[in-house]
Amino acid sequence: MRIVVLKERTAGEHRVALVPESVGRLVKSGAEVMAERNAGQAAGFPDASYAAAGAALAGSTDEALAAADVVVKVQPPSQDEAGHLRSGALLISLLPASAAGNLLEQLANRNVTALGLERVPRITRAQSMDVLSSQATVAGYKAVLLGASTLPRLLPMMTTAAGSLTPGKVFVIGAGVAGLQAIATARRLGAVVSAFDVRPAVMEQVQSLGASFVAADAVGAGAEGQGGYARAQTEDEQARTLAALAGHIKDMDLVISTAAIPGKRAPVLITEAMVASMKHGSVIIDLAAETGGNCALTRAGETVVAANGVTIFGPVNLPATMPFHASQMLSRNILALLQHLIGKDGLLVVSMDDEITGPMCLVHAGRVR
Repeated sequence: MRIVVLKERTAGEHRVALVPESVGRLVKSGAEVMAERNAGQAAGFPDASYAAAGAALAGSTDEALAAADVVVKVQPPSQDEAGHLRSGALLISLLPASAAGNLLEQLANRNVTALGLERVPRITRAQSMDVLSSQATVAGYKAVLLGASTLPRLLPMMTTAAGSLTPGKVFVIGAGVAGLQAIATARRLGAVVSAFDVRPAVMEQVQSLGASFVAADAVGAGAEGQGGYARAQTEDEQARTLAALAGHIKDMDLVISTAAIPGKRAPVLITEAMVASMKHGSVIIDLAAETGGNCALTRAGETVVAANGVTIFGPVNLPATMPFHASQMLSRNILALLQHLIGKDGLLVVSMDDEITGPMCLVHAGRVR
C-alpha cells in the first residue's frame, strides 16, 4: 500500500497533511509513503526530512497520484488533481459539503472513496482523529495574538515609573476548544477575562482557567446538542442571550467570538447596536466568519472598521497562519485515522459499518453518500 502526501495549492494554505514524524511511523509499520516535492516546505518541513523518514519523493503531482492507493491532503483536491486519482484510491482531506460543488460527483465517477476529515464523529474512540478540535486550538491561540497586536492598549496590568496601567478586558463568546484556548492565552497575557456559552457544562471549565462566567441565568439546561455542540436556540432563548451580552460587551477591549452550530449558519450574537456601544479602538475577532459570523458586521476574509472605531476581523483558515504546529497536530490526527483503517495484515479496510469510517465517508462504490 502506498500513501501519497500532496502539496497544498489553495491560496493561503501552508499546512501539510503528514509531517515527517508521522511518515516515519507509517514506514516502520510497513507502508510505503511518497511525498510530492516541497509538500511540507511552507510548514517548515523540507524534502530532506521526508527522505530521512523513509518517504520517496515524487517529481510531479501526476507521478504521485498515479502511484497512490491513499492520498492525504489538507484542503479538497482541485478538479485536475481529482481527475488524476486512480480508480479504487482512497482520498482523505477536508471535504466540506458547502465547498465541494461537483467534486464529489467527479470522485464518484472515478470510483474513488473519499473521507471528509471534518466529519470525524465526536466519540471517545475518535478523539485522537478529531481534526476540528486540534485546529481550533491553534485558531483560539492565534485569535488572541491577532487581537492583542491590533489593540491600541496593552493587555496586562503594569506598574511603571510612569504610573500604573490597568489590565485590558477580554470577552470570549463560545467556550468550545477554540474559546477555551483563547481564554487560556488571554489569561497568560495578563488580561481580565470573561466568557459566555449557552451550555452549562462548560461553566466549570471556564472558571478553572481563571475567567469569570457571564450571564449564568441565560444558560439553558438543554442547550447542548449532539456531540457536545450547542444546539440552535429558540427565539426566547436568543433574546435573553442577546440582552445579557449587550450589557457586558460595551465595556470590553477585545472580544473573541467562536460560537458555531454544526451544519448551520453561525448564530449572530453581536448586533450592530452592540458594536456601536463599544469603546473606540476595541477589537472583535470573529472565528465564526467562515460560516456567516457571530457579529452582524463580519465579512469573511476582511477587516471592517465600524463608524465608532471598532475593528472587526473575519479571519479565514487561521490555523494555516501557524503551519508548523498546526501541521503536527493535523498529521497526528490523520496518522491515528490511518492506523485505524490499516489492519494487522497491512491491508486497508474501509467499512461503511464502522462507527468512525461510516460517518466520514462522502463517496464510496461509485456514488455520493
